[in-house]
Amino acid sequence: MAWTRYQLGLAALMLLTGSINTLAAKWADTFSAAGCGGTEDHGFNHPFLQAVGMFLGEFSCLGVFYLLVWRDRHRPEPSMAPSQPFNPLLFLPPALCDMTGTSIMYVALNMTSASSFQMLRGSVIIFTGLLSVAFLGRKLELSQWLGILVTIVGLVVVGLADLHGTHDQKRKLSEVITGDLLIIMAQVIVAIQMVLEEKFVYKHDVHPLRAVGTEGFFGFVILALLLVPMYYIPAGSFSGNPRRTLEDALDAFCQLGHRPLIALALLGNISSIAFFNFAGVSVTKEISATTRMVLDSLRTVVIWAVSLAVGWETFHGLQILGFLVLLAGAALYNGLHRPLLARLPRRWRPEPGGGDGGPEREGLLRAESSAINGER
Repeated sequence: MAWTRYQLGLAALMLLTGSINTLAAKWADTFSAAGCGGTEDHGFNHPFLQAVGMFLGEFSCLGVFYLLVWRDRHRPEPSMAPSQPFNPLLFLPPALCDMTGTSIMYVALNMTSASSFQMLRGSVIIFTGLLSVAFLGRKLELSQWLGILVTIVGLVVVGLADLHGTHDQKRKLSEVITGDLLIIMAQVIVAIQMVLEEKFVYKHDVHPLRAVGTEGFFGFVILALLLVPMYYIPAGSFSGNPRRTLEDALDAFCQLGHRPLIALALLGNISSIAFFNFAGVSVTKEISATTRMVLDSLRTVVIWAVSLAVGWETFHGLQILGFLVLLAGAALYNGLHRPLLARLPRRWRPEPGGGDGGPEREGLLRAESSAINGER
């Protein structure tokens, strides 16, 4: 069935904004500018402030949601179901996980490449699968266990590519290893967030944009308030600002004044996350969750290609191999092998309800789940 122009536009918007989200954050990290009090030029290393901006983008999804509600109510035949009452505090625990995981990932993005950052985020499959078995009582299919195993292999390949790539780049080997480990650690927290959403939030049938916006509100308010104590907490060599504190938001704003292009990069990050969540929800609704997963994987290719083109990275064949292995793991976990199995002769197909071909998926990253989680 051919896609309509609207569906093609949604797919293109999701791919474009999803790629811009990571590229804009990495672009901001590449700038150097003078800070407050006449300090000399130094790198823009403000991961927690960037995370605040990201949550501001998620928070804006609430505005999109209410705009859609208003438009729907002015139609002759409204199609949106009335909003169900729910306690917004249900989103506080997932928002805290989102805040912690996102902050860690922005710290890691300063230490490793944009493409590796995007690829290593695929490790979330491992932890969501294991946590869903442990805390949600799910029974994963054989293909999902194979997907987890293949994903682990892919992570090893990407890690080896990063180790090989440090010989040709300015980053230290210790920084790259630390960055990669931080990304994987952040995926554990993201997996906890998804399990909390699955257990406490989904049963209330909250619209995905409203869920993302509510989590964004909590994350924005809490992390913005935390910037105040972070200004005084010493962080030593772990810090990237002249005062050597955990975060120096004033230094960031001074750098913005000296290099306005940094503001453009931050604006790209904030706006892209809002459009990306809207496009992702719409792709799931208008096309399929499978298409959303494929487009989400394709943005890794776009990020890698742009990073090579602008000279942020050097070409390494291991990265291609790692990406393909991670893509195969995600495809197995999300059941993308089933259309291929359906084309096989009947005698070669797995039995319905068997370990690999049951009609009902019990994976955590199904359409309903991934639609609510604010992806970046």
